Amino acid sequence: MRPVQERFYATEYPDLLVGLGTPDDAAVYRLDDERALVVTTDFFTPIVDDPYHYGAIAAANALSDVYAMGGTPVLALNIAALPPNLPLEMSTEIMRGLADKVFEAGAVIAGGHTIQDKEPKVGLAVIGMAHPDRLMTKTGARVGDVLILTKPLGTGTITTAAKNDKAEAVYVEEAVASMMRLNRAAAQAALKAQAKAATDVTGFGLPGHALEMADASQVTFLIEMERLPFLTGAKVYGEQWIFPGGTSDNKLAFEKSVRYEGSPTDEMKMLVFDTQTSGGLLIAVAPDQLSVFRAEMARQDSLWWQIGAVIEREAASLVFKA
Repeated sequence: MRPVQERFYATEYPDLLVGLGTPDDAAVYRLDDERALVVTTDFFTPIVDDPYHYGAIAAANALSDVYAMGGTPVLALNIAALPPNLPLEMSTEIMRGLADKVFEAGAVIAGGHTIQDKEPKVGLAVIGMAHPDRLMTKTGARVGDVLILTKPLGTGTITTAAKNDKAEAVYVEEAVASMMRLNRAAAQAALKAQAKAATDVTGFGLPGHALEMADASQVTFLIEMERLPFLTGAKVYGEQWIFPGGTSDNKLAFEKSVRYEGSPTDEMKMLVFDTQTSGGLLIAVAPDQLSVFRAEMARQDSLWWQIGAVIEREAASLVFKA
């Protein structure tokens, strides 16, 4: 029997536009010349104490995969593993957070599945719609493109500080608000700017997701570290060396594909590799379309940062310029 990945080649499933063959954010299946299904699923354990915020962040995180592909969410199914002794009011708030965020996205929750587990785990399976010729994938970055990030970094270090009762409330509130914010405006602006390449920044941190995008596009990403946006508390807790275990894992896994220009501090290196939850979109936009992107983000009152550029392929997939 052939390996699984060989049974999903485009020659056998020509309407499967994105599947196991590429490391993208969601699967894409073409229905016809004008419509394609964008399908994804994501769930995780709590990263904040408030059950409503937990549900809303989990939903925003799952919906983000559809936005990263240039799709519009239309339908979602709840995925939940909850302890049998969890108070009803807490599970209700988790589900309300999920539902409110899906409603904000203009989609509908049509059902789901729940099992019992010792630790809560919630998320969504999401179906979106996109035009087959206007997808954003990790393979679409081109030399000369401008690299854009649409949310600040630092959720990992801040939520870890919160779990250890070392975080100031104002910093946690800023991180929660960022994680709950949909990537809808960023996706719409990217599509108006005719962007062909995007991904969302989550558990692998900025370098891990940028690396996948650069390698898939056969280019190198030059990222200017002084341009990177951080949540207000990120550098505070970074200097205290408060990071989740995933941040060290990211650095160990991905730093071999990174070249540094200049001499960034050890704290800055760790902050760059910090694992994110419901982060922003990393988008490659052609220079002549940057004004279009800027205008649409301004119209929607959404923040964004120009953090670097796509350059010719070199030995390192990523160059971080300090």
